[in-house]
Amino acid sequence: MDFFEQKTNKTFKNTAPLANRMCPEKLEHFFGQEHIIGEGKLLRRAIEADRLSSVIFYGPPGTGKTALATVISQKTGAQFVKKNAVSSNVAETRKVIDDAAKLKKLNGKKTILLLDEIHRFNKAQQDVLLPEVEAGTLTLIGTTTENPYFSVNSALISRSQVFEFKALSKEAVVRMMNRALADRENGLGKMNLKVEDAALEHLARTSDGDGRKALGALEIAALTTAPDKDGAVHIDLAVAEESIQKKAIVYDRDGDAHYDVASAYIKSMRGSDPDAALYWLAKMIVAGEDPRFIARRMVICAAEDVGNADPRALIVANSAMQAADFVGFPEARIPLAQATVYIACAPKSNASYMAIDKAIADVEKERTQEVPDHLKDAHYKGARDLGRGEGYKYAHSYDGHYVKQNYTRVKKRYYIPTEMGYEKKIKEWMELLRGNSKKARSS
Repeated sequence: MDFFEQKTNKTFKNTAPLANRMCPEKLEHFFGQEHIIGEGKLLRRAIEADRLSSVIFYGPPGTGKTALATVISQKTGAQFVKKNAVSSNVAETRKVIDDAAKLKKLNGKKTILLLDEIHRFNKAQQDVLLPEVEAGTLTLIGTTTENPYFSVNSALISRSQVFEFKALSKEAVVRMMNRALADRENGLGKMNLKVEDAALEHLARTSDGDGRKALGALEIAALTTAPDKDGAVHIDLAVAEESIQKKAIVYDRDGDAHYDVASAYIKSMRGSDPDAALYWLAKMIVAGEDPRFIARRMVICAAEDVGNADPRALIVANSAMQAADFVGFPEARIPLAQATVYIACAPKSNASYMAIDKAIADVEKERTQEVPDHLKDAHYKGARDLGRGEGYKYAHSYDGHYVKQNYTRVKKRYYIPTEMGYEKKIKEWMELLRGNSKKARSS
């Protein structure tokens, strides 16, 4: 039995989880995602006019991707077929394509294929869809929790419109739960429930924008709470807290959320916001991130963004990396937090990072410089006869341990110290050396 046929089966509705039973069948009952489905938006107009082209719905779990596809299935005059890439295969996909081609040839009727978890299809499986989507044999709705620009073939992306679903707002989740409480056919409307606003607020907040999780917790609370002497089931804040337990962090260690949080962590340290950096660090810790991954990002930030404005930042970061690896979680959070705060609060300079990138660009793009003869190795027999090392000035033999001489054949400036922190002293010293070697000797 097809999923959308099951939607009209009473037995299925009564035994399915609340989130499945409350899956909307019309746009009025779809909450959230106003940025793509609000009044006048392109996607809403396409659905209402039944003129949908191939689309990819991308976003966190429980945000309405499949729910919106259900709405489309009820709205469209096309044949609607649902498959899940986890359990489907190429043979099933070809069967859908063949049936779609026959239907189109027979009476011109379109076929819409909903492919849940499309990222689970490998490149070869996704390639099967390409010519049919391009020819209009079928319209594809692909849903995925992973960034489609990484997980879906670029050729398929170019033939589809990508719509990003956001985590649901607290208000949208509350509206969703209130609808379930009022619905007597598919929801909890027949139960004698008395639900406090504070309980709904808590479920909405701790569900982390996941409507499915909120509805699941509400159903658990309704079914497991003993009624009072009058037969009413009271769901207060304490019951809600017990029902939802610890929230699941939206964080896929193999997906783009993993890199999004790490990016926010680094950028918060770079932006000198220790509180934001600690928040993203905490999210990675609670989600079970590898402490070595966190520490590597931190060491890079210390060198790239703090640099010589505070050379100790790299020492602190490296020490924290070693300590975290040595002690492991939960104690590893302490050195990681210490180093995070130090880096975030340190003066910033990316001069060293910019300098090496400029130097690498010159090596890659310009004619490679030969080492000047006076700097070449002169320790082997016959080196002097070739002029190796001739004229080299040993800096430590001069006052101030400095002497002017050329160290490249073409003079270039890569490292330009800033006025930040310790780097200001480096800048002053380098200007002193380059400006007047006599002053350098006496300093």
